Amino acid sequence: MGKIDFQDTIAAISTPPGEGGIGIVRISGPRALEIADRLFKGKVKPSLSPTYTVHYGHIVHHGETLDEVIITVMRKPKSYTREDVVEINCHGGIVPLRKVLEAVLSSGARMAKPGEFTLRAFLNGRIDLAQAEAVLDIIRAKSELSLKIASSQLEGNLSRSIRRIKENLLHLIASLEASLDFPEEEIEIISREETLNKIKTVREAIASLLKNESTGRVIREGALVTIAGKPNVGKSTLLNQLLGKDRAIVTEVPGTTRDALEEWLTLEGVPFRLVDTAGIRKVKEAVEKEGVKRSEKYLESADIVLLVLDISRPLNGEDEKILEKSRDKNRLLVINKIDLQRKWDPSTLAPEKVEISALQGKGIEELKKKMLEKILQGEVLQSEGVLVTNLRHVELLKNALSQTEKAEAAAKAGLSEEFVSRDLQEALSALKSLLGEEVGEEILDNIFSRFCIGK
Repeated sequence: MGKIDFQDTIAAISTPPGEGGIGIVRISGPRALEIADRLFKGKVKPSLSPTYTVHYGHIVHHGETLDEVIITVMRKPKSYTREDVVEINCHGGIVPLRKVLEAVLSSGARMAKPGEFTLRAFLNGRIDLAQAEAVLDIIRAKSELSLKIASSQLEGNLSRSIRRIKENLLHLIASLEASLDFPEEEIEIISREETLNKIKTVREAIASLLKNESTGRVIREGALVTIAGKPNVGKSTLLNQLLGKDRAIVTEVPGTTRDALEEWLTLEGVPFRLVDTAGIRKVKEAVEKEGVKRSEKYLESADIVLLVLDISRPLNGEDEKILEKSRDKNRLLVINKIDLQRKWDPSTLAPEKVEISALQGKGIEELKKKMLEKILQGEVLQSEGVLVTNLRHVELLKNALSQTEKAEAAAKAGLSEEFVSRDLQEALSALKSLLGEEVGEEILDNIFSRFCIGK
């Protein structure tokens, strides 16, 4: 993204492309009100308007009326970016929005880069980096629960937890440094026992945030569920039943599904990415070979494998091969076609299974329950409290935890305060990076480049 020039005034369309009732052109920076004065024709000039006021009028450029609009004036520092902000509410549609944006740009603004409005909010101190990343999580939320967690992080719940840990670390490091600076003092500044107790407090607080990190990832990104099995065992019928609609083509001809088909399903706030794969078997045709190859890749990367077995036909070598391939995966055996005559005994297989009739819808609710149990592994989902969902946050917290554990080991071994302090400072640096207090330009570019233009 490069260096941000705060003397620039930036602008962008902040609503999705396409037709709609309203579209918004957002302007932020020192010339926002001046540009609005040039273009907006109404009863009141934007530059003379109080903050948080809304005004009706028209956008006029070079004598041409471009659109009938409502503008919102938000004066610094109480705006999203902590700069003067004007939002022009136009009629929704690409033509009026593009014409109004072009007029704004020709009047002294430049096109905003992806995420630059949120980046300015961060650099101007309105939000920290963890909160800025929560904005992106809100935009990309795949379920009500992931939206609620992201909103909680935007409100600062995670940041407050990190700051409390950071403050404890700072006080401990200060005491250790004081011991190093005044070794001749008769009064002990901090005892070894007190040092260990305080390190333990910090370590446990960081570990608590990491406790549900796998669940956090699933809530944010969704769990990949691969529906696997040999041809014609009912994989596509099962997908349709889970979704509650006909999404996959179902026939009695084996091999109808030649490529992976993906759909989203949300269960109790947890998003699942369901993949109906081509039947895994020996094939000669090039297209079918590629389909089987992709199926095997999905099998490897799955968070959960739903291995579908047909109880109305004897198990054969193809079934045995897939059972072996998926043995070490987080697997749930789905015994299908229980509405037909049984040709083998499912009790001979692993205990983690559910019997269903995908055709009749029997056992589907039990299967959904088992899927949730598999992915949560006994954890109870709670929308309250702090749940870490961002991979960058997880890695930095793991780093902080590792350094804290090293400091604890050094203190227990009776090493000098210098060694203990150095490890704790590394932990402190990781927490500062999480909040954006110590972060390089390259990391900022990586984070904000993932935002859409206009946010």
